[in-house]
Amino acid sequence: MKKKICWAFVLLLTAFSVPMMAQNGADKDHNFKVAKNLETFSAIYKYLDLMYVDTLNADEVIGTGINAMLRSLDPYTVYYPEEKVKDLNMMISGKYAGIGALVRYNLVLENVVIDEPYESMPAAEAGLKKGDIILAINDSSMAKKNVAYVSERLRGDVGTSFILKVKRPTTGKVMKFKITRKAIQMPAVPYYGLQANGIGYLNLNSFTTDCAKDVRRAFIEMKKQGMQSLVFDLRNNGGGSLQEAINIVNMFVPKGLTLVKTKGKLERANREYKTTVEPVDTVMPIVVLVNGETASSSEITSGSLQDLDRAIVLGSRTYGKGLVQAPMDLPYNGNLKLTTSRYYIPSGRCIQAINYKHGKGGYMEHVPDSLTKEFRTSNGRAVRDGGGIKPDVEVLPDSLPNLAFYIIGSGVDSTEVLLNWEIEYMKRHATIAPAKDFMITDEDFESFKAAMLKSGFKYDRQSEKFMKNLVEVAKLEGYYDDAKPEFEALEKKLQHNLAKELDHHKETIKRLITADLVAIYHYQRGTIENSLQFDKQWKAAVELLQNKEKYNKLLQPKGE
Repeated sequence: MKKKICWAFVLLLTAFSVPMMAQNGADKDHNFKVAKNLETFSAIYKYLDLMYVDTLNADEVIGTGINAMLRSLDPYTVYYPEEKVKDLNMMISGKYAGIGALVRYNLVLENVVIDEPYESMPAAEAGLKKGDIILAINDSSMAKKNVAYVSERLRGDVGTSFILKVKRPTTGKVMKFKITRKAIQMPAVPYYGLQANGIGYLNLNSFTTDCAKDVRRAFIEMKKQGMQSLVFDLRNNGGGSLQEAINIVNMFVPKGLTLVKTKGKLERANREYKTTVEPVDTVMPIVVLVNGETASSSEITSGSLQDLDRAIVLGSRTYGKGLVQAPMDLPYNGNLKLTTSRYYIPSGRCIQAINYKHGKGGYMEHVPDSLTKEFRTSNGRAVRDGGGIKPDVEVLPDSLPNLAFYIIGSGVDSTEVLLNWEIEYMKRHATIAPAKDFMITDEDFESFKAAMLKSGFKYDRQSEKFMKNLVEVAKLEGYYDDAKPEFEALEKKLQHNLAKELDHHKETIKRLITADLVAIYHYQRGTIENSLQFDKQWKAAVELLQNKEKYNKLLQPKGE
């Protein structure tokens, strides 16, 4: 079996080298090097298998070799052995079979807990709540098991059932639920709705199979309700299906346009993607929201609408992923997600932001602005390649204070304080206001603040870090003694005062707790709807859509 795996690996790599063969000297030298190194690899493994002091695990050793080779190329070319192909399929389709809930590990309880049941999924339908402690699955204890272990057992084949035993912190009761697994697919469009002044809002969080149909359905529904303009939110959308991106852009531009060209090493594999159907609407004003996590198919969508002058792109510069991957079947039911080409959007630009170099073990470098090239949109506006999609209107989001990150994410003590406070809140409130209006009160904030102070919570303050570094540098360079009184005075002013910092960031912390509570009562769609009342970029998009003269001017070359 080990020999089969080894030679399958050799034959696989040889197969990939065949299309590159040619008769000139350079290609002959390349082919010789390929054959030499493959033969060397095979010989090394044979000696290891025969003589190495310990017995080798062929899957592990050769798999490590494969993964090291792929890591020297780019982060998107990935090997999936048979047991992990389902992860690739889930990533492509957005589907898996399970209970439909986000779970996390509670370090204090040493147990995995339910963090967020998804709307209309088995977990929510069975009645599971945030904070429920997972005690057992069937007769198997989940005590002190990690998230990966528990998640693997929550998933299974569609239609299979199991008994989930949990402890509910709000009541202290131990409860059992019979849950039947079903195909889980997170909604590609978690929220859409007509807002004030005839402005529609549509959030697309992934380009999974058939998501274009969901976008089309939502757009038509809002248009029937009187929508006059649209804000299309692609922030934090990491992409997915290229064809779904083409289908979505086709909703807003005429039939027969070339939107994307892919170009790679094999000329016969290059493709052009055109719009193939009549559009739904070619005149409605559109603003596309983007940020640094907008990538791949999201950049195709926003970049194509920008290149064709069909929409205004607003927000911050996108991620810059202009590489295309294709799945390749491998022997023994494995798969290779392989970077095969770059894509080019209507203006002719590729927005790949990083060059992956393959010398000396591989490294990456950002394309410097000085090396980017200028292209033109349909109206003649200047756009550039090599660095993601640059917004027509740059609006940076508000940054979160350091304290906020510890409260909602990384601080062990703080996240448990927040969870326990939310559990107490749930005890007192069977329901809350509609998502678009809800906000915790000042009294609620004071209650949370008291819980934080009582917990003795401490966090790693950046000001303290920088102060220590400054003192060390000043001492090293000989300036500290002369400025010692000033340093001591500054250190005194920077002393830790949690109550003061909580008050200083009160409004931000209130918004974060509000979002967490809305997710409990109104799920993901409610969280998005609620966030609009605080969303700086959304408000800028609304303001732009209400100013037709400014909107139209942005679609023209500068000076016209």
